Amino acid sequence: MTNIDRNLLRLGLLIPLWLFVGVGLTSLGYPGFSHFDQAMSQLGATGAPTQGYSAWVNNFPLGVLFVLFAVGVARRFAGSRLALSSAVLIALHGLASFATGFFSCDRGCAPALPSMSQQIHNFAGLLMFLSLTLASVLWALPGSRLLSRAAFGRFSLLCVILAVATVVMMARAFADGHGFGLYQRLNYAISVIWVASLAWVALHDESRSPVSAA
Repeated sequence: MTNIDRNLLRLGLLIPLWLFVGVGLTSLGYPGFSHFDQAMSQLGATGAPTQGYSAWVNNFPLGVLFVLFAVGVARRFAGSRLALSSAVLIALHGLASFATGFFSCDRGCAPALPSMSQQIHNFAGLLMFLSLTLASVLWALPGSRLLSRAAFGRFSLLCVILAVATVVMMARAFADGHGFGLYQRLNYAISVIWVASLAWVALHDESRSPVSAA
Protein backbone atom coordinates (compact mmCIF):
# COMPACT_ATOMS: atom_id res chain seq x y z
CA MET A 1 0.00 0.00 0.00
CA THR A 2 1.08 3.57 -0.67
CA ASN A 3 0.94 6.34 1.90
CA ILE A 4 -2.11 7.73 0.10
CA ASP A 5 -3.88 4.38 0.50
CA ARG A 6 -3.04 4.24 4.19
CA ASN A 7 -4.22 7.79 4.80
CA LEU A 8 -7.50 7.15 3.01
CA LEU A 9 -8.10 4.05 5.12
CA ARG A 10 -7.18 5.90 8.32
CA LEU A 11 -10.10 8.24 7.68
CA GLY A 12 -12.35 5.27 8.51
CA LEU A 13 -10.85 5.27 11.99
CA LEU A 14 -11.71 8.95 12.36
CA ILE A 15 -15.40 8.58 11.46
CA PRO A 16 -16.74 7.31 14.84
CA LEU A 17 -14.79 9.98 16.73
CA TRP A 18 -16.02 12.74 14.43
CA LEU A 19 -19.61 11.56 14.78
CA PHE A 20 -19.45 11.40 18.58
CA VAL A 21 -17.72 14.75 19.04
CA GLY A 22 -19.70 16.52 16.29
CA VAL A 23 -23.12 15.51 17.57
CA GLY A 24 -22.10 16.14 21.16
CA LEU A 25 -20.77 19.65 20.50
CA THR A 26 -23.67 20.61 18.24
CA SER A 27 -26.23 19.53 20.83
CA LEU A 28 -24.74 22.03 23.28
CA GLY A 29 -26.30 24.78 21.19
CA TYR A 30 -29.77 23.25 21.45
CA PRO A 31 -31.21 23.94 24.93
CA GLY A 32 -32.98 20.91 26.39
CA PHE A 33 -31.95 18.59 23.56
CA SER A 34 -32.48 14.94 24.53
CA HIS A 35 -30.12 12.32 23.12
CA PHE A 36 -32.47 9.70 24.52
CA ASP A 37 -35.66 10.83 22.79
CA GLN A 38 -34.69 13.10 19.90
CA ALA A 39 -33.29 12.10 16.52
CA MET A 40 -29.90 13.46 15.50
CA SER A 41 -31.61 15.03 12.48
CA GLN A 42 -33.48 17.40 14.80
CA LEU A 43 -30.23 19.27 15.31
CA GLY A 44 -30.52 20.48 11.72
CA ALA A 45 -34.30 20.62 11.50
CA THR A 46 -36.21 23.68 10.34
CA GLY A 47 -36.41 26.17 13.18
CA ALA A 48 -33.85 24.39 15.38
CA PRO A 49 -31.36 26.72 17.12
CA THR A 50 -28.54 24.67 15.59
CA GLN A 51 -30.00 24.50 12.06
CA GLY A 52 -27.49 26.94 10.59
CA TYR A 53 -24.39 24.91 11.38
CA SER A 54 -25.38 21.34 12.27
CA ALA A 55 -24.92 19.98 8.75
CA TRP A 56 -21.54 21.73 8.41
CA VAL A 57 -20.30 20.10 11.60
CA ASN A 58 -21.83 16.66 11.05
CA ASN A 59 -23.44 15.65 7.75
CA PHE A 60 -21.08 17.31 5.27
CA PRO A 61 -17.72 16.44 6.88
CA LEU A 62 -18.87 12.87 7.55
CA GLY A 63 -20.00 12.61 3.94
CA VAL A 64 -16.50 13.57 2.78
CA LEU A 65 -14.88 11.09 5.18
CA PHE A 66 -17.09 8.22 4.00
CA VAL A 67 -16.47 8.93 0.32
CA LEU A 68 -12.70 9.20 0.77
CA PHE A 69 -12.63 6.06 2.89
CA ALA A 70 -14.58 4.25 0.17
CA VAL A 71 -11.87 5.25 -2.29
CA GLY A 72 -9.31 3.79 0.09
CA VAL A 73 -11.21 0.49 0.30
CA ALA A 74 -11.49 0.34 -3.49
CA ARG A 75 -7.75 0.95 -3.89
CA ARG A 76 -6.79 -1.50 -1.14
CA PHE A 77 -8.89 -4.35 -2.61
CA ALA A 78 -8.82 -3.35 -6.27
CA GLY A 79 -8.84 -6.97 -7.46
CA SER A 80 -12.10 -7.92 -5.79
CA ARG A 81 -15.57 -7.25 -7.20
CA LEU A 82 -17.03 -7.86 -3.74
CA ALA A 83 -14.80 -5.22 -2.12
CA LEU A 84 -15.47 -2.75 -4.92
CA SER A 85 -19.20 -3.28 -4.42
CA SER A 86 -18.81 -2.57 -0.70
CA ALA A 87 -16.78 0.55 -1.52
CA VAL A 88 -19.60 1.79 -3.77
CA LEU A 89 -22.08 1.23 -0.93
CA ILE A 90 -19.87 3.12 1.53
CA ALA A 91 -19.54 6.00 -0.95
CA LEU A 92 -23.33 5.97 -1.41
CA HIS A 93 -23.64 6.31 2.35
CA GLY A 94 -21.43 9.39 2.22
CA LEU A 95 -23.48 10.97 -0.55
CA ALA A 96 -26.68 10.23 1.37
CA SER A 97 -25.13 11.96 4.38
CA PHE A 98 -24.72 15.08 2.22
CA ALA A 99 -28.39 14.82 1.22
CA THR A 100 -29.64 14.53 4.80
CA GLY A 101 -27.72 17.70 5.64
CA PHE A 102 -28.76 19.67 2.57
CA PHE A 103 -32.42 18.69 2.82
CA SER A 104 -33.43 19.50 6.38
CA CYS A 105 -36.28 17.72 8.05
CA ASP A 106 -39.33 19.70 9.14
CA ARG A 107 -39.76 21.00 12.67
CA GLY A 108 -39.74 17.98 14.98
CA CYS A 109 -38.85 15.71 12.02
CA ALA A 110 -42.21 13.91 12.21
CA PRO A 111 -44.88 16.14 10.61
CA ALA A 112 -48.29 14.80 9.62
CA LEU A 113 -47.80 16.29 6.14
CA PRO A 114 -44.04 16.16 5.39
CA SER A 115 -42.54 18.70 3.01
CA MET A 116 -40.53 17.66 -0.05
CA SER A 117 -37.36 18.41 1.90
CA GLN A 118 -38.51 16.08 4.69
CA GLN A 119 -39.34 13.32 2.20
CA ILE A 120 -35.92 13.57 0.55
CA HIS A 121 -34.31 13.65 4.00
CA ASN A 122 -36.18 10.48 4.99
CA PHE A 123 -35.21 8.69 1.76
CA ALA A 124 -31.57 9.67 2.19
CA GLY A 125 -31.67 8.42 5.78
CA LEU A 126 -33.02 5.08 4.58
CA LEU A 127 -30.20 4.88 2.03
CA MET A 128 -27.69 5.55 4.79
CA PHE A 129 -28.96 2.58 6.78
CA LEU A 130 -29.26 0.21 3.83
CA SER A 131 -25.90 1.08 2.29
CA LEU A 132 -23.73 0.35 5.34
CA THR A 133 -25.81 -2.65 6.35
CA LEU A 134 -25.47 -4.17 2.87
CA ALA A 135 -21.75 -3.37 2.86
CA SER A 136 -21.45 -5.31 6.13
CA VAL A 137 -23.38 -8.21 4.60
CA LEU A 138 -20.87 -8.44 1.74
CA TRP A 139 -17.97 -8.83 4.17
CA ALA A 140 -19.95 -11.37 6.21
CA LEU A 141 -20.54 -13.68 3.23
CA PRO A 142 -19.04 -17.17 3.77
CA GLY A 143 -17.27 -16.96 0.42
CA SER A 144 -15.47 -13.74 1.26
CA ARG A 145 -11.72 -14.31 1.59
CA LEU A 146 -10.48 -10.79 1.23
CA LEU A 147 -8.74 -10.78 4.59
CA SER A 148 -6.68 -13.34 6.43
CA ARG A 149 -8.61 -12.46 9.59
CA ALA A 150 -11.64 -14.74 9.37
CA ALA A 151 -12.97 -13.22 12.60
CA PHE A 152 -13.83 -10.04 10.72
CA GLY A 153 -16.45 -11.92 8.69
CA ARG A 154 -18.11 -13.11 11.88
CA PHE A 155 -17.87 -9.62 13.35
CA SER A 156 -19.54 -8.21 10.23
CA LEU A 157 -22.38 -10.69 10.58
CA LEU A 158 -22.85 -9.68 14.21
CA CYS A 159 -22.99 -6.02 13.18
CA VAL A 160 -25.66 -6.81 10.57
CA ILE A 161 -27.78 -8.60 13.18
CA LEU A 162 -27.40 -5.78 15.69
CA ALA A 163 -28.13 -3.11 13.07
CA VAL A 164 -31.38 -4.80 12.06
CA ALA A 165 -32.36 -5.36 15.70
CA THR A 166 -31.82 -1.72 16.63
CA VAL A 167 -33.86 -0.57 13.62
CA VAL A 168 -36.75 -2.66 14.93
CA MET A 169 -36.27 -1.02 18.33
CA MET A 170 -36.22 2.41 16.65
CA ALA A 171 -39.57 1.69 15.01
CA ARG A 172 -41.09 0.62 18.31
CA ALA A 173 -39.67 3.63 20.12
CA PHE A 174 -41.03 5.95 17.42
CA ALA A 175 -44.50 4.44 17.89
CA ASP A 176 -44.21 4.78 21.67
CA GLY A 177 -42.83 8.31 21.46
CA HIS A 178 -39.99 7.51 23.84
CA GLY A 179 -36.39 6.33 23.40
CA PHE A 180 -36.03 6.84 19.63
CA GLY A 181 -32.84 8.87 19.99
CA LEU A 182 -31.14 6.19 22.04
CA TYR A 183 -31.80 3.39 19.55
CA GLN A 184 -30.91 5.59 16.59
CA ARG A 185 -27.54 6.34 18.14
CA LEU A 186 -26.95 2.68 18.95
CA ASN A 187 -27.81 1.76 15.37
CA TYR A 188 -25.44 4.28 13.85
CA ALA A 189 -22.74 3.50 16.39
CA ILE A 190 -22.79 -0.13 15.25
CA SER A 191 -22.35 0.96 11.63
CA VAL A 192 -19.49 3.38 12.22
CA ILE A 193 -17.71 0.93 14.53
CA TRP A 194 -17.92 -1.60 11.70
CA VAL A 195 -16.41 0.97 9.33
CA ALA A 196 -13.57 1.69 11.75
CA SER A 197 -12.98 -2.05 12.18
CA LEU A 198 -12.80 -2.51 8.40
CA ALA A 199 -10.29 0.33 8.25
CA TRP A 200 -8.17 -1.23 10.99
CA VAL A 201 -8.03 -4.73 9.51
CA ALA A 202 -7.41 -3.34 6.01
CA LEU A 203 -4.43 -1.42 7.38
CA HIS A 204 -3.01 -4.28 9.41
CA ASP A 205 -3.98 -7.44 7.56
CA GLU A 206 -1.04 -9.28 6.05
CA SER A 207 -2.99 -10.43 3.00
CA ARG A 208 -2.16 -8.04 0.14
CA SER A 209 -3.56 -10.03 -2.74
CA PRO A 210 -7.31 -10.59 -2.27
CA VAL A 211 -8.99 -13.28 -4.32
CA SER A 212 -10.01 -11.61 -7.58
CA ALA A 213 -13.10 -13.77 -7.94
CA ALA A 214 -14.49 -12.74 -4.56
